[in-house]
Amino acid sequence: MVQSINPSNNELIKSYKEISDIELQNTLVRMKTAFENWKQQSFSFRSSLMKNAAEILRKKREEYSKLMTLEMGKPISQSRAEIDKCAWVCDYYADNAEKFLTDEIIKTDSTKSFVTYQPLGVILAVMPWNFPFWQVFRFAAPTLMAGNVGILKHASNVSGCSLAIEEVFSEAGFPEFVFKSVILSSSRVKDLISNPIIQAVSITGSVPAGKSVASVAGSFIKKTVLELGGSDPYVVLEDADLTETVQTCVNSRLINGGQSCIAAKRFIVVKEVYDRFTEMYVDFMKHKKMGDPFDETNDIGPQASVKLRDELHDQVLRSIEAGAKLLLGGFVPELKGAFYPPTVLADVKPGMPAFDEELFGPVAAIVKAEDEDDAIKLANQTVFGLGAAVFTKDVARGERIAKEKLNAGSCFVNQFVRSDPRLPFGGIKESGYGRELSVFGIREFVNIKTVSIK
Repeated sequence: MVQSINPSNNELIKSYKEISDIELQNTLVRMKTAFENWKQQSFSFRSSLMKNAAEILRKKREEYSKLMTLEMGKPISQSRAEIDKCAWVCDYYADNAEKFLTDEIIKTDSTKSFVTYQPLGVILAVMPWNFPFWQVFRFAAPTLMAGNVGILKHASNVSGCSLAIEEVFSEAGFPEFVFKSVILSSSRVKDLISNPIIQAVSITGSVPAGKSVASVAGSFIKKTVLELGGSDPYVVLEDADLTETVQTCVNSRLINGGQSCIAAKRFIVVKEVYDRFTEMYVDFMKHKKMGDPFDETNDIGPQASVKLRDELHDQVLRSIEAGAKLLLGGFVPELKGAFYPPTVLADVKPGMPAFDEELFGPVAAIVKAEDEDDAIKLANQTVFGLGAAVFTKDVARGERIAKEKLNAGSCFVNQFVRSDPRLPFGGIKESGYGRELSVFGIREFVNIKTVSIK
């Protein structure tokens, strides 16, 4: 049995029976059959159903938001925003998929040459708990609109969300077996990937999980898209507007309780404004409220599990032992549930867990840099490369740094890093490869076929 545990009080929400091997194989066979019909459907037909999905998400916004908050502890206001974003990505691909996948004429020596985009088949999504709806819909909307069918193996602690997402597509009118959620333990993912019906895999998760999935898929020559961890650096230069910068940095660090791959993790501040930034940061951070995620006045809820909370606390303690200065938080509260308070570590340096590792929770690591060049060097001194940001009043300077200096898949100036259906999203180095969203995302799981005629 797979269990969903409420992280606010550690109580069992519901137990789910895993799908049997026979049931799973039958599901895959029926999905393969469904694909043969689905790929023949027009873009306008697929678009009408995807528009239906967007409307269902909006109609059931409160129901799905409460389910998310119950299963993984996200503040209810953030859950509502997540559902809204899922509806947006459905509308976006409903409106743009045909344009993105239209045949492209290429002039060559042949009478006619063109590139056409054709779906691959059954695509597996291995998804995490931190954004239970958004991570799935940003995969599913382009994948289904391209003519593929999708099978979801979600994180065990959000099985309710997993089944609710299948419900959305079913109520929207998508044919049976075009999108399926399966309750499956992680130990069985390897066998699922190796099944010949699975044509490609998308995973969002930890680096170890990504390496495991890529290794198995690679052995069967199956395409993968990996969106893995991050230790996003935010570079603060001497001419930054500190009031706006600090507020943006604090909010980015605490989004989803700090449990986001693209949440700000390391704040690299030049020495001229380091002390003032640190003082202001602590002041902003200490006014953020932790508590019941259903209470609209709270800024952060619990971490997703006690195990994850304890791992985060261990990283904090090891960083302090290595010389980091604890300015706020840094303790396990005497509360039932997986709560961890907003925490600030200063004087963080390379070699400390707070610098080298991903801190998946409400812990800020503040790093002092000598100057701009040193700040950029420290920012890039990481195995990750998902997102980065730079803060400066000189917009041209910020653009140059974002474009030419920071090594990450998404670089923002004077704003926090976020995903947007209109922009490609993904990382480099151990943050993964491939891209989601925009035109690039819908072209990941298609056969980019050349046709040449004489």
